[in-house]
Amino acid sequence: MHSGDEHHAGLDPSRGTELCSVVETMFSLEHIVAATADAAFADRLEKVAYNALPAAFTADMCGHQYHQQANQVLVSRAKRNWTNSGPDSNLFGLEPNFGCCLANMHQGWPKFAANLWMGTKDDGLAAIAYAPSEVTGVVRGGVQVTVVEETDYPFRQDIRLTVNPQRPAAFPLDLRIPGWASGATVRVNGQLVAGLKAGTFHKIERRWHPGDTVEIVFPMGVRISHWWHDSVAVERGPLIYALKIGERWSKVTERAQASDWAVEPTTPWNYALVLDTALPGNSLKVEERTVRQYPFSSEGAPVVLTARARRLPGWTLVDDSAGPVPTGPVSSAEPIEAVDLIPYGSAKLRVTAFPVAE
Repeated sequence: MHSGDEHHAGLDPSRGTELCSVVETMFSLEHIVAATADAAFADRLEKVAYNALPAAFTADMCGHQYHQQANQVLVSRAKRNWTNSGPDSNLFGLEPNFGCCLANMHQGWPKFAANLWMGTKDDGLAAIAYAPSEVTGVVRGGVQVTVVEETDYPFRQDIRLTVNPQRPAAFPLDLRIPGWASGATVRVNGQLVAGLKAGTFHKIERRWHPGDTVEIVFPMGVRISHWWHDSVAVERGPLIYALKIGERWSKVTERAQASDWAVEPTTPWNYALVLDTALPGNSLKVEERTVRQYPFSSEGAPVVLTARARRLPGWTLVDDSAGPVPTGPVSSAEPIEAVDLIPYGSAKLRVTAFPVAE
């Protein structure tokens, strides 16, 4: 997401992004994909939906932030470097700062679900974004078809579709192959499909029969992207990974189930990653855990990456936010430690844009 605390706010990962902007960007991207059939916009849609959207509210969705930060190491009532917004903007609560996000936040998931699948101009179906789902539509020849999608995506790489037309029918099924999914495979009834290309929609034109299966594998290798002050972010599949920081939640305003909350860190946050930037997969260990009721919570994160890092004692708070990221590569005499990275949406306190240690 772009930073935007009422105005575009630059590249510093401690600047804020409004929850309204997240939800409305998703809705815009859904319309853009429908208009253009460009897979790159669907890639961005998934990235926003599976990272920035759940990051902005509590696991049970009873509290949300007006502004989230990519590097968010303290949630508190404080005057921060916002353009216009007030000191409550960073709290998790009923309507911190202003009530617009309270109205908008509940539109994100339903509209995303409604746009996971779309019809195509040649009377087929297109998988726009991936999630556990079921779609029923009318395809070529007026035949009704239901597709059931079983998956733990975005936390897992495997997706299984079961295609059930009312009767055998010929129609196209367009599958989005994410731009990051090099080496993706698709099998129809066990037979390998050729010609897949990352960053495109792959059309499977055939005669479908009730019970036909499509098995998709999107290999989720670890990769890094480069950001402000030569910082790096760790990515895997459609998910961004952030430092898991211990959280101490305290009520600022008592309001039954919709209280306002501050969150303080109970563990250090000022780390630089010790990383092989050319082959980041060699520097991080991936552990897949059970997908539970609240995957977008610190305790329920279904994937944990273990990284090596050194603390940077000089990297401290500035105006109640993480100070500017030290421009890397940075030197540190602190010992190497093992730290955990969890999905961005699961981490309510986090560092996402890391300096790299020498």
